[in-house]
This record gives sequence, structure tokens and C-alpha cells, in this order.
Amino acid sequence: MKTRLATAAALLLLPLLLLPAGAAMAAAGEKIGTVDTAFQWIGRDHDIIVEAYDDPGVQGVTCYVSRARIGGIKGTLGLAEDRAEASIACRQVGPISFPEPLKKQEEVFTERMSILFKRLRIVRMVDPARNALVYLTYSDKLIDGSPQNSVTAVPVDRATAIPLRK
Repeated sequence: MKTRLATAAALLLLPLLLLPAGAAMAAAGEKIGTVDTAFQWIGRDHDIIVEAYDDPGVQGVTCYVSRARIGGIKGTLGLAEDRAEASIACRQVGPISFPEPLKKQEEVFTERMSILFKRLRIVRMVDPARNALVYLTYSDKLIDGSPQNSVTAVPVDRATAIPLRK
């Protein structure tokens, strides 16, 4: 009887567990490459992955994020909780243009780092005094986030004003 209840509970929770995974797929960056950091006998190795994220609100800006990923069985199955350390470098990769005015501060990317509750986030901030876009990456958790963060900035030519939402 207990086995049936456990199986039924697992089947009811499965859609809830898969929901964050599906949501993260839409925000996943384009994988640029990986570097192994530790060999694992079973499953993928521990590694550092580098991904590119094109800013959806600013044409011509791409952010490159590197972060550690846990390997082994848990990492391969998506059950491991990746470390809260990440680095970011955003660059102008083409002519900068703004299809719509920007918010002064806005989360532009998010990706899950564990099966539940932990996410990598990238926030864009506008610095109008310097005509620059500032990008911050950090991770958070439902209960206890991390102060680990990284910041980068993309200067915008003074001839191109950054439009802000009012």
C-alpha cells in the first residue's frame, strides 16, 4: 500500500518538477563551449560552460556567461544543484538599436540551476548619465540566495540615446 501511495505521489509531482525545466528551455543561452574541470566515472564530467545570450530588448548586444556545472549521475540527470558562481561579459556585436523603450532595470534572462528553486538571473540596468547598459548576473534560491555576482557594462555611442519607459 505504501509503495502505491509513493508511486501515485511521484506521478502527481512529476509535472511540477518538469515545469521549471520546460520554462528554462525558452531562456537557455546558445552554448559556445565547455571546459572539463574534473573527471567523473559515471555521467558527464564537472565542467564550466560558456553560453551566449542576445539581449531581447537591445539589438546588437550579446552577453557571454560562464558558470560551473556539476557532473556525475546527479548532474547528468539534472538533479544536482550547480554552484552559485558565474561570470558575465556583455559586448556590442553589431549596430545597437532599441526596438522599444527600456525599463530602467529589468531581468532579461533566467535559467534554472537545479531541479527546483535555484536560478541564474541576468538583470539589465540603464545608466543614462554615462549612456551605458549595465548587466548583472547572480543566482537566487527560494529560501537563501547567494551574494556571488558579476557585472559588466556596454557603452552606447552618445549619438544614440537609450530610450527609457516613462
